Amino acid sequence: MGIIATIALVILGVSFMTFVTFFGRLPVLRRTPIAWLHRLIWVYLPNGLLGLDRRLTSGRVTTSCTRFGKFIMYDRHPTVLIFFFLLLSVGEVLYLPTAWPQLGGLQKTTGTISMVLPYVFLYLASFSDPGVVTPANHAREMARYPFDFTLFHPGAECRTCALLKPARSKHCSVCKRCVSKLDHHCIFINNCVGVGNHHWFLLLLLSTAVLTLYGGILGIHLMTAKMRARYPYWALLPWNAHGGKGIEFKQWLIVWSWGLQDGVAMGAVTLLTLLTTPLVWGLLAYHIWLIYCGTTTNESMKWGDWQAEMSDGFAFKRRMPADRPKNLRIEPRWTRWPVETEQILVRTDDGKPPRSDLVIPGVGEWEPAWRLKDIENLYDLGFWDNLTDVFFPNYTFRDPQMPVVEGRARKKRRRRAPR
Repeated sequence: MGIIATIALVILGVSFMTFVTFFGRLPVLRRTPIAWLHRLIWVYLPNGLLGLDRRLTSGRVTTSCTRFGKFIMYDRHPTVLIFFFLLLSVGEVLYLPTAWPQLGGLQKTTGTISMVLPYVFLYLASFSDPGVVTPANHAREMARYPFDFTLFHPGAECRTCALLKPARSKHCSVCKRCVSKLDHHCIFINNCVGVGNHHWFLLLLLSTAVLTLYGGILGIHLMTAKMRARYPYWALLPWNAHGGKGIEFKQWLIVWSWGLQDGVAMGAVTLLTLLTTPLVWGLLAYHIWLIYCGTTTNESMKWGDWQAEMSDGFAFKRRMPADRPKNLRIEPRWTRWPVETEQILVRTDDGKPPRSDLVIPGVGEWEPAWRLKDIENLYDLGFWDNLTDVFFPNYTFRDPQMPVVEGRARKKRRRRAPR
């Protein structure tokens, strides 16, 4: 019982802290205990320790820790990638000696495939070009997506790369480069997740989720068979023991403790997989949801900021004409995307519509924007087209001669509010 409690608590604690660290800043969790814990760990505690160190060492310890922390968190290095690789490989080394002799031919085949695929997709996600924007491919990346005049406006220039920013691109402060359709920088692959490797990242999540789920279920099955061979009255669920009569929870845990001690390596890995499986599947589900909504992690943060502006009454929109002349010095003449923007969204500092003497694109009167669902998400074509865009990033959705109005008619049939 002590072994079960110790292993379970350590793994559960690490899994929970990982979740808080990586998801605590999401807009959807902004007013939840998860966000408060994130601020406690990354804002309040560091500030408290900083004040204490200033009194005791005049800040020398803080300076050294800050320098090391910036290197770990904000510089590109393979530390977490190596940890992830070792987590997979060491877990399999501990798990297989006990489990492999008990497996049948089909289980060995499916198990081998499920173990190999995460390594393949980890390599492809880590070492593929995520879509770095360079002078050589800048024209092509500018023609990948149109500007929506909501999240992305033409004319913005990256001060580091000295290039006009293509729509949906972002400069990664870790990699020190602009990446086309940047989703986020992932420390587990030591690379950005962008237009060039987004599909490999999703397949890495899927294969890892399948591996942890498969390993956990298989480990439970093998341990249950062993425990029932010695204690025939025992069952996986305590109320099913003794032919449905049930047993005391303490007695049920004692049998579990014997099962883990008899194969502690496989048992520990089994508990690890069962406790981390919800985290991996949750992360995969989150990214599938983003694809469904036609957005990215980076863009979801921007939509969250716009919702805050709307709630404060500082956001205004107006119509963008279909025959709008483009400024070809800062935006492309044609893109592979089948639609162009229908609106422009701006913020003001005083909560009043923009002044009429300002030169802002669009026609008609300015209307206050109060809800995200009233705003067009230009990059949402429907789930299957969104998924096509992820897995076939160079797919051309329209003929170069397709009129913009025809593309807009297609978009109307698929329109969904941004999340």
